[in-house]
Amino acid sequence: MIECRDLTKKYGELFAVDRLSLKLEPGDVYGFIGPNGSGKTTTMRMLATLLNPSWGEATVCGHSIYTGSKEIRRAIGYMPDAFGVYDDMKVGEYLEFFAAAYRIQGEARKKKVQQVLEYVDLVYKRDALVTSLSRGMTQRLGLARTLLHDPQVLLLDEPASGLDPRARIEMRELIKRLRRESKTIMLSSHILPELADICNKLGIIERGKLLFNGTVAEAEEQVRKVRGGYIFRVAVADRNEEAAKKLSACSEVASAAVDAKLGVVRVALKPGYDDGSFIPERLIADRFKLRTFEEEKIDIEDVFLTITKGITS
Repeated sequence: MIECRDLTKKYGELFAVDRLSLKLEPGDVYGFIGPNGSGKTTTMRMLATLLNPSWGEATVCGHSIYTGSKEIRRAIGYMPDAFGVYDDMKVGEYLEFFAAAYRIQGEARKKKVQQVLEYVDLVYKRDALVTSLSRGMTQRLGLARTLLHDPQVLLLDEPASGLDPRARIEMRELIKRLRRESKTIMLSSHILPELADICNKLGIIERGKLLFNGTVAEAEEQVRKVRGGYIFRVAVADRNEEAAKKLSACSEVASAAVDAKLGVVRVALKPGYDDGSFIPERLIADRFKLRTFEEEKIDIEDVFLTITKGITS
């Protein structure tokens, strides 16, 4: 659905996007991660045919960004980080206006506007002025606008930026729903926890360069390699120090130490070991009362901090 080959945008001596290559298949949800100024928005604007690259190639739904801009704009829904609204328009009128721009006419237009309002839960705001909406409602209205022509590809640039916790949760649930409908989504963000349970692929960009491009599982494995392998957390009743000494003697264990803040023993396995099931088995055999046992989760923040250097353009 989206393919980039050495896509580059240069301003003078500055590379806003530097030879970016990636490929998204139908149904992929791609978390495009990077600090402010890293090149996320520039990339999306090029894919949306709103900005010409300096060189390189990209296709969206099989159409080149150089020769197929009309076809691409019909096939995508692009939601920028900041978008304009018209002060004297009501919510329903705003969507009718854009539906007309997509050449949706008559009863079909009214039906489509009603559908997208229901989708983003703004039916009750249909007759409200767009300027009266909260930031979260405005973002949902922007998403509704991108869905009017039922695009298969969505480019969502920082959709949760500036939202309060409830609005972020609502936006996340909307994106999950779109994922279940097999939309191909490129979702940029610098709010990393928002992407944790949405994306199946990640791209990490810094200073215009794509530092990582792959599945979430591949990203987690890269972090494990950097930190030395699998880590598990275990807690026993009143005997964590004893449990740590016991586990340190196991041939599979690289280290075992009590984390007083978390109240657990962190057990790091030696390279080549990934099965920690022996940990509770041996503790129970030695009459420790097991309270908790789990693998230490790797989240997107771990991935980001491991791969990036903290540099922006």
